[in-house]
Amino acid sequence: MATDKDILILGIESSCDETAASVVKNGRVILSNCVASQADFHEQYGGVVPELASRMHVDAVYPTIQKALSDANISLSDIDAVAVTYGPGLVGALLVGLSAAKGLCEVSRKPLVGVNHLKGHIAANYLCFEELEPPFLCLCVSGGNSMIVHVKDYTDMEVLGRTRDDAAGEAIDKIARVVGLGYPGGPKMDKAGQGGDTTRYQFSKTHMGDSLDFSFSGLKTSALNLINGLKQKGEEIDLKDFTASYQQAISDALLKNTLAAVDQTGIKKVCLAGGVSANSFLRSAFDKASKKKGIKLYYPDLKYCTDNAAMIASCGYFEYMNGRRDSLDLNAYPSLQLK
Repeated sequence: MATDKDILILGIESSCDETAASVVKNGRVILSNCVASQADFHEQYGGVVPELASRMHVDAVYPTIQKALSDANISLSDIDAVAVTYGPGLVGALLVGLSAAKGLCEVSRKPLVGVNHLKGHIAANYLCFEELEPPFLCLCVSGGNSMIVHVKDYTDMEVLGRTRDDAAGEAIDKIARVVGLGYPGGPKMDKAGQGGDTTRYQFSKTHMGDSLDFSFSGLKTSALNLINGLKQKGEEIDLKDFTASYQQAISDALLKNTLAAVDQTGIKKVCLAGGVSANSFLRSAFDKASKKKGIKLYYPDLKYCTDNAAMIASCGYFEYMNGRRDSLDLNAYPSLQLK
């Protein structure tokens, strides 16, 4: 579907604890990007409370959409389609954004485009690198997912490896709570480990043979056993060194399989995506390896690593241009896979 006309997509994201709306032109140019975060509220509970998150989405979704349209200096009639996350995520939270999108499409007669949240994270790179085009490999790593994706085209992707148990982000969040850092664990662990000795503490490693799959449950258990062992001995854990060592171990595991995917496919263009792609230990590991092996590396600006609607609008643009149109009976799929 080729056109010389600028295509404006309104993106809506509500899969977890961020209510977000954005207007993006031609999949690359951000005209507005509004996020109403619940992170400070959920911090008191040590994590996201799904029911409360859904209620807060209800309060925030339309004001956030209105602000996104206003910031872009357009009206609803100016957009070409509404792109919305329909999975994966918290089902109640997803339904709020999805219902809002359907309502807008019903009154405006604009098409609805459902977006896989994971594809959205990958598309965040298009917002930051105008020259980036498929094919490439992408390590998509977050609180709920860790996978290596062969991005064959803007809408055609193949998962080469995925976690068989815990995601890397979940493994970080869990240990962050155990050592008293609380929620959100990712940025607090990153900050705590700055300047720490990444080799002081050792953790078990999982070997998956020739598979590109990941496993982080053993590493997480190893960290818990180390913490409990030190407590039983009456020894204090060095928080800076421990968090640095733990994040380095996770980064090394992610890097190892990604480099194996590069060797297997011969593709030397690699992107990082998802919330954990903001982690400084992960970025540093990939920066060093990419320079050594001649890999062209991309990762989004920090504000586009975490959940936002600009990435949903960008992905929605490419889905729209590929001919995707969803009916108003589109449902939310909390366990939606990337195939």
